[in-house]
Amino acid sequence: MPKTSGHSWRFKARFRRHAFGWKSQPAIARLQEAVSEITLVARIEPILGAEGAVALLERISPALENVDSSSGAIGTAVNHAIAELVPVIVAAPADASTRAARLERLFEAHSADQIPYIERLADYWGELCGTAEVASEWADRLIGITRLALSPDKTVRGYFHGTSACLSALFAAGRHDELIELVRGDTFWPYKRWAVKAMVAQGRHTEAIAFAESCRNPWASDRDIDELCEGILLSTGRVDEAYSHYALTANRTHTYLGWFRAVAKKYPDRPRGSVLLDLVQLTPGDEGKWFAAAKDARLFDEAVALANQTPCDPKTLTRAARDFADKNPAFAVAAGLAALRWLVQGYGYEITSAAVWAAYAHTIKAAENEHRRDEIRSRIRALIDSADAHDGFVAKIIGRELGLP
Repeated sequence: MPKTSGHSWRFKARFRRHAFGWKSQPAIARLQEAVSEITLVARIEPILGAEGAVALLERISPALENVDSSSGAIGTAVNHAIAELVPVIVAAPADASTRAARLERLFEAHSADQIPYIERLADYWGELCGTAEVASEWADRLIGITRLALSPDKTVRGYFHGTSACLSALFAAGRHDELIELVRGDTFWPYKRWAVKAMVAQGRHTEAIAFAESCRNPWASDRDIDELCEGILLSTGRVDEAYSHYALTANRTHTYLGWFRAVAKKYPDRPRGSVLLDLVQLTPGDEGKWFAAAKDARLFDEAVALANQTPCDPKTLTRAARDFADKNPAFAVAAGLAALRWLVQGYGYEITSAAVWAAYAHTIKAAENEHRRDEIRSRIRALIDSADAHDGFVAKIIGRELGLP
């Protein structure tokens, strides 16, 4: 195998033990830089890239020990890094001794991971083994302690850092029945999901879904269960069933717009308006938060109705008024009026005078394009009058323009 020890990795100097303080953002930035450095090298020299990936994974936990992980941001960043680094290691050519050495180094790093940060590495263990034979050897090595860790006898059961690695290795080795039997007892969902995957690999799709559903409890991730079951149904062509049972909950993201896009992308044959309506009905009281999704789907009438039903971010509405002032002035006017309505009622985060003025200016511009300037000015004035807001924030900013006393 080619020698890799002479390469100078920039990340090694940055990932020393206790290299970072308590702030997570600098550590996240350095981690992303390190992953980029490794993946760029791996495109040209895969073996060298794999060595860099292993070296970084060995250094992550010691370097991040002092970082505040309470927000979850650094943990998420590490999980993303693991997901990018594992394929680099797996794809690199390696003889048996080289792969064995890498696995030993990674297992030792995982064992010493006290926070833990690289815990998720164990979920990829079967892939890292490279072959079913190597995976089976690792399963044999770990299964004894894993059986004790998962034992129904509470006097012997306990945490073993290699449990997920054992289950992953059993799966990669094709030892599905053994895996299923191992986790059928009182175990956590992250372990039981391996049994679901094993049943799918055996073609027992309906049984896999039923087993996953039986695992629901306050400590199991409903979204993970939904996502797994949705994937099983989609893989077997049961699209309508997947949508009706799991699509809306399995694809939730941090934003309502992202949520809508995720569902609509996965189910392209379903009318986007129908998807939007289903999501709105799933979240009663949050209708206004779906405005951006409706606008994205070019469902302009629905968007306006949603924006006026429950509070909607005035800045989002103002951007819509700005962006559509020329190409769809009627929609822009409606969005701008909704923005001003919620501003008058005190909604919005960190609202400045500039934000209020922008809402007014973009609304008036759209109204001019529709030849409705005077009408819309009158409606804005009536909006402020009806809210008894002459002494309010919005009235003070645009009151003179409207001729308010």
